[in-house]
This record gives sequence, structure tokens and C-alpha cells, in this order.
Amino acid sequence: MTDDRFDLPGMVRRIRRMADLSQRELAARLDAAKSTVAAAETGTRDLPATLLARAAGVAGLRLALLDADGHEVRGMDPDAVRDRGGRCFPAHLDTILSEERGSRWEHRPNLPQPTYTFDRRLPYDDPAARTEGRPDDHLLPRPGDSPRERAAERRAERLRRWRQAHEEHARRRLAGELPRLAEPWVCTCPPACDELDDRSGRPVHADGCPCACDIG
Repeated sequence: MTDDRFDLPGMVRRIRRMADLSQRELAARLDAAKSTVAAAETGTRDLPATLLARAAGVAGLRLALLDADGHEVRGMDPDAVRDRGGRCFPAHLDTILSEERGSRWEHRPNLPQPTYTFDRRLPYDDPAARTEGRPDDHLLPRPGDSPRERAAERRAERLRRWRQAHEEHARRRLAGELPRLAEPWVCTCPPACDELDDRSGRPVHADGCPCACDIG
């Protein structure tokens, strides 16, 4: 079982021990007051994490977050997707391409659709169930993520599939894999039939007409 208490005084003493520095010398290296180091070492005052990280660096150490198994956990990626104001999305929510939630903008045609959005957490969601199996970080931006680019890619993909199907059909026809189409019917009535037919009823044919179309 691990002790989740953070022993700041012991950590500051360990840093000084490994770096072989007095309180005054460590304070000078940190550009801080000696009383700041002394108070942290006696446990009467906290020490900002940034200052503690710099102190650890003096001793060749670094601060880290560890999970329950002792594995280091990194901070969230600073290059993850951001909103149109350049701000990070809420860390506890899941980012998603706005294309996958297009219904949110269907009733607001005058509002430009962003590239990214996030799934909102419902009040009755179970926190444990929400975090199980989800990605460790937010999405990273990629070329072609915008709604306009994704719509263009879908159109291009449909065109590619149509061309592939057309080429495959042509190949199979040339290879004789498809049944031959029936020859188109062509009327062979002589001009004499046109002279007799007034188009008022069924076709009228001259004697000896080789076609005799529409007569059965």
C-alpha cells in the first residue's frame, strides 16, 4: 500500500543532501529567499510546484505523477485540439470532430461550424463508467479535419467508388463475363408503308413488307 502523503520537508532535505547545498545556497540557486527554503523544510509553509521542480533539477531530479502501479503519468499534450478562441477544451470532457455531431449546428445555419467540439457530460453519468477505456488525451489536429474538407473527401470517395465500379463493369464486359445485351430493334419498313399509314391506328404495311412491325 502506498502512502499518498507528500513529505515536502523530507523532499527538500533530500534535494539539499543530493546537491550538497545549504539552505542559503539552494535559495540562491532558485533565486528565492532563504526563509522560503527554511519554511518548506520545517513544514510551516508550502512550496510552489514550479519552484520545487526547479529545486529538484538542481539535484538532477525531476517531479513526476505516478499511477497506482507506480508508472509515470505525463501531462496532457499541449498540441491537442483547441477551440476557435485558441483555448484548450475542458480536460474532463472528450473532444470529437464536429462532423460527428453535425445536428448541433443544423438549427443554427448562421453560426459557423467549428472543426472540433466535445461530448458533454450528463448530470447522471457515472464518473467511473465515463473514464473506463477512453483515450488518455484529447484529439490531435490533423489536415483535413474541418467540416468543409471532410465533406469534400466524402464526395471524392464517392467519385472514386463510382469510377472503380464503372471500370470493373467495363473490364468484365470486355472479358465476356457479362451476358451480351440484345441487339437493338430497327424498323425495316420500306417507304411505301409510310405512304399508306396515316398514323390513326395500328401501322399499315405495303404488300411484301419485310418488317410488318406491330402486327401480331
